[in-house]
Amino acid sequence: MLCESCGVFPATTHVKTIINGELSEYCLCAQCAQKLGYGNLTTGLGLSVGSLLGGFFSHMERPEADVVRCKFCGSTFDDIARSGKVGCAECYHTFYNRLIPLIQQIHGNAKHRGKVPGGSQLSVNPQTQLSVMRSELRKAIDSENFEHAAELRDRIRALEGEGQNGKMV
Repeated sequence: MLCESCGVFPATTHVKTIINGELSEYCLCAQCAQKLGYGNLTTGLGLSVGSLLGGFFSHMERPEADVVRCKFCGSTFDDIARSGKVGCAECYHTFYNRLIPLIQQIHGNAKHRGKVPGGSQLSVNPQTQLSVMRSELRKAIDSENFEHAAELRDRIRALEGEGQNGKMV
């Protein structure tokens, strides 16, 4: 996707703004984003993501005899530690056992959860989930699919029980 401002460079920054209740979304290249004041969180602080991540990796360097290189890009783990950047996608496989603990330390989890598309809260909102399940329950009862209705009833009860102080009722 090209930058929606200049139309020349690839868009690397996705901006969402809410003004007077109206959601606006647009994609910008790095140059246009910087011109419009959408820098990263460390802009102006003298920090870069590479130097920040490099601090996490720096204590993990190994002696030259144990050097393992990525078969695709040739990066070593020391290269990643110094720059704070992974060389390529294959590096994640090559250095998996050494990267996972660091990723957990930085993000609190090694599994990427991502975002719900379009800002929708459908998959995380328990009330919406309950509403959908109750509707399915009515349909199951109407169609006399009592086994499915019983499963739905139990799942609804479990969700309702979790909603009360996090304990099952």
